[in-house]
Amino acid sequence: MEFLPASYSPGVVTASVLIAMFASYVALDLAKRVRNHDRRVAMTWLVGGSLTMGTGIWCMHFVGMLAFSLPIELGYTVGLTVLSWVTAVGVSAVALYVASRGPASWRDLGGASLLMGIGICAMHYLGMAALDMTPLIVWDPWLIAASAAIAVGASAGALLIFGWLGTVSEARSLFLQPVAAVVMGAAISGMHYTGMAAASFPLDSVCLSAGALAGTQLGTVVAFSSVALLAMTLFTSILDARMRSSLSLANLKLESANEELRQRAFIDPLTGLPNRLLFEDRLNHALQRYERNLDNRLKREPRKMAVLFVDLDGFKPVNDLLGHAVGDEVLKEVARRLRVATRDSDTVARIGGDEFVLLMEDVSGVADCAALASRIIGLVAEPLEVHGHKVSLACSVGVALYPDHGDRHQLVMHADAAMYTAKRAGGHTYALFESRMNEGVQEQLALQHDLRHAVERNELLLHYQPKIDARLGRLQGVEALLRWQHPTRGMIGPNVFIPIAERFGLINGLGNWVIEESCRQMRVWADQGMLMSVAINLSVHQLRTEDLVHRIESALTRHRVMPSQLLCEITESVAMEDIKSTQRAFEELQRIGVYLSIDDFGTGYSSLSYLRQLPARQLKIDRSFVADIEVRPDARAIVGAVIQLAHQLGLRVVAEGVETEGQRDILLALQCDELQGYLLARPMPEAALGVWMSQQAVMVPSVPAPVGAPRALIDSTDVEAVVREGACALLVRELEGGRKERVETALS
Repeated sequence: MEFLPASYSPGVVTASVLIAMFASYVALDLAKRVRNHDRRVAMTWLVGGSLTMGTGIWCMHFVGMLAFSLPIELGYTVGLTVLSWVTAVGVSAVALYVASRGPASWRDLGGASLLMGIGICAMHYLGMAALDMTPLIVWDPWLIAASAAIAVGASAGALLIFGWLGTVSEARSLFLQPVAAVVMGAAISGMHYTGMAAASFPLDSVCLSAGALAGTQLGTVVAFSSVALLAMTLFTSILDARMRSSLSLANLKLESANEELRQRAFIDPLTGLPNRLLFEDRLNHALQRYERNLDNRLKREPRKMAVLFVDLDGFKPVNDLLGHAVGDEVLKEVARRLRVATRDSDTVARIGGDEFVLLMEDVSGVADCAALASRIIGLVAEPLEVHGHKVSLACSVGVALYPDHGDRHQLVMHADAAMYTAKRAGGHTYALFESRMNEGVQEQLALQHDLRHAVERNELLLHYQPKIDARLGRLQGVEALLRWQHPTRGMIGPNVFIPIAERFGLINGLGNWVIEESCRQMRVWADQGMLMSVAINLSVHQLRTEDLVHRIESALTRHRVMPSQLLCEITESVAMEDIKSTQRAFEELQRIGVYLSIDDFGTGYSSLSYLRQLPARQLKIDRSFVADIEVRPDARAIVGAVIQLAHQLGLRVVAEGVETEGQRDILLALQCDELQGYLLARPMPEAALGVWMSQQAVMVPSVPAPVGAPRALIDSTDVEAVVREGACALLVRELEGGRKERVETALS
């Protein structure tokens, strides 16, 4: 049988091969996109990718068909041509679905390759069938089989490449993906042109579909449209990849930041040891493991848990005399030695300035704990050299075992009580918990339980101690002192409950209440006509909170109080403990207009020149110097020097603890600015303060009167009369020529 001579347009053939390679490149890129943990996103890429990839493969086939020419007019029926496109999209969907599932087994790979090969063959031969020829096309079965084999092999190769590229880095895939696309495109083109070669057309053949889809213009439109679609998809894929890369980088940064926050939240920044929070978490998990494995323990010798509380002896003098830099290095070295002394399974934590706790699991009894305590004491006692200074320390260790030494929730408290017993015995030793030590522990537990509810039960109150201007004799302000009116124990002093609040993490809540209540009371006084300033004490724990300034500013704004009315006092030892943190807090408080004071000055090892770094307005001389000022010349000399140096630095000086007239007279001679103490007034509730002011010949600070209103200064008899008449808003002050004038007018 004779056949029509067939020919191919080299340019169109080249274009079809390039389209196949481009479609393969896009397909490889899409295969990475469908591997998404978000099911909805992955499905979107699967559907869109199938349409794009299928259109690209079909376009290669269609352009390849247009490259084929016979000496008769050719055309393609619309239905079969569209059906071949649908088949190409379905094949692409199978390929991308398999790619989205990651590496496949050889069985799954074989089945998917066979299914894809059948689909590719169906696409090709449906496209060939779109040529409605009469007589029918004559096929070479061997070449058909070869094209089918190429289709299955190309599918298997494509799936293998999909899986392989998913295992390499993004950088390597940039170089390997084009090579893989060339291989895939060549395989697809080889299948197509092998299938074309299997077709022969009898000499008298006529194309009945010549009037349907045909012409180079149609081929050009299809080619350009498909390439444009592929390009847009590739561009979208690249944008998606970059966005994912940016999101991945952002996630890495976020995870890094979260990890850093976790470290800050659970790790002591100085020593790198777990802090109190992490220790308590590990202790809870250890107790849970103990209870969970209790049945197994019954079958063998029972094991125990232990907590050791370690407190350094003599660390404060090292810190004060040699400086905080040396103190920090000492703490780091102690932490290292504690880690050396313990097992890898033990937990060593730092929970305070020089306080450490150890958690031991699976110990046989007291002997194991005693051996570890002795080892710790020996290691800590070894001399160390820091920054050229030789330092010798000791430590006291308290030991509590579970379940021998009480309830699980009291384990740390019992170890702490045992440590204090060791310290009272002279230190450099250890003590095991005994029930007699529990008396103080139970008392503290009961008080801290009640203290947690003191605010909500309205059991807290403020007492106010007046501060008198030494030169003018007028009321300069008051200091707010926290008191606790316990429902059954009566009035409890701050020396009892403040240490408990600090130990159990309640001090910030109490401090916040003091800030709020002080501002509220200043507003009440302002409404009564008195412009009273109030001094409050800040703890080191409050200084270390990030929202301290915001809380103070909010309270001042809420109660409409001027910031200059509030004076924040911090003890010298706390200020010097972390000068940088203190300076930051002071500068922020100064920024909002709050006045600042250094309390208990002279008890530490700092100097006025060192305190110049702090934007303080006031110094309070510690009562220990004031108590000796009458009998000890050195105390008088120190107080006089402090006052003169403070004045040189522009600081006002307050002497607290003034209890005798002799002390008062000496302080006046030394030009002390303000006096505070029992000689002048004891701390008293707000109501008693009003009575005190009515009975004293002191000038009361007042809210400025309106312009043109008469102002006067009243003595004690006038104060009593005005208070009795309920006109506290009339209390005004004035100092003119050093004489007092009586109230002549009363304003409602």
